[in-house]
Amino acid sequence: MSNQPTPTTSLSSLSEKTSRWFERAAAALLEQLPCRQGCCHCCIGTFPVTILDQHQLQEGLTRLPNAQRQSIQQKAQAQVTAIEARFPRLSSSSMLDNWPDRLTEQLAEEFQDLPCPALTSEGDCAVYAFRPLTCRSMGIPPDHDGCVEGACDIQTAIPIIRLSSPFREEEDRLAGEESQQLTALHRMQQCQGEELLLPYAFLPKKHPLAHLHTA
Repeated sequence: MSNQPTPTTSLSSLSEKTSRWFERAAAALLEQLPCRQGCCHCCIGTFPVTILDQHQLQEGLTRLPNAQRQSIQQKAQAQVTAIEARFPRLSSSSMLDNWPDRLTEQLAEEFQDLPCPALTSEGDCAVYAFRPLTCRSMGIPPDHDGCVEGACDIQTAIPIIRLSSPFREEEDRLAGEESQQLTALHRMQQCQGEELLLPYAFLPKKHPLAHLHTA
């Protein structure tokens, strides 16, 4: 039996590393991040996720009761239908890799009020343990060349504290690890791309890694 990590175990390890990074970063900021359980401001609006995230979400859905899983997938399908009505090219391929930035930004703006299909009425995430990597690090705005970007309205209501260099360096290493895993999976699965909109990731028929559950 090979001791090489499978795509599934590698992804789980990366998810755990990202969560631990966020926990340590939050502690280093003396818990001054405004993000708390029940705050779901960043769960509103559609955004791209990767095929790695898609696999995690599909795994999370299998852990839910049938009724809850079906409800989430119905919400996702309704969102996909609405999005494809405005952007028909998504009906032939859900991948966003070759989309121009202006078109992706237009889509995000038009559907900025869409809640995540897994967001509950209480403001919780139904698949929290299997949430995408970007959700695991959400709350600490990226810092590029000394400028903090991507902060939400709630974050900008208080002074934004910058992380120290070692945390940013570790963040870059995690991003590099994610990129390597994406490249490997892309080649292995011969997928059309690596990024897709969040609602598509909840739909089994769009899930290119489903066979990994039975491998």
